[in-house]
Amino acid sequence: MRIAPATALLLVVDIQERLITAIGEGPRVVNRAVRVATAAGILGVRAAVTEQYPRGLGTTPPELAGLLPPPISKMTFSSCGNAEFLAALPADLATVVLVGFETHVCIAQTALDLLARGLDVCIVVDAVASRHAVDHETALRRLEGAGAVPVTSEALIFEWCGTAEHPRFQELRRLVLS
Repeated sequence: MRIAPATALLLVVDIQERLITAIGEGPRVVNRAVRVATAAGILGVRAAVTEQYPRGLGTTPPELAGLLPPPISKMTFSSCGNAEFLAALPADLATVVLVGFETHVCIAQTALDLLARGLDVCIVVDAVASRHAVDHETALRRLEGAGAVPVTSEALIFEWCGTAEHPRFQELRRLVLS
């Protein structure tokens, strides 16, 4: 399965202020999510962002929010449990690329629901995390067994780019090296 920019959607799931501080790998996830969201913007990949109970968990950090459309607020763990999110899915969507928190809850439930809808799902493994390593690792194994494809942020960006002859390749290369 190749991840074509024209039929992909980057979904940033619940990267919120209070979760960042509660998750040991939180800052790394924000950094990698910013990397992927920046590349998506450069390459014209569509994006969406959800926030789980923002009144209690805070909002998306500004360095990431500035790269994304306005967030969709939700109370369900799966983004697919939100009618506004489902209504925003493009008709030509083939692949959803997931980054965010927590791997074993909102990422997992969203991925399983998207797979059940017949979509391809990629999990950016260096841009997802949980509070506890056992939850994170178990969720990644479960999701891969269910059909989700693990990918790293660097591999994803270069796959979206497609070739070193792409007019924005040098910009993307610098992004990955930063």
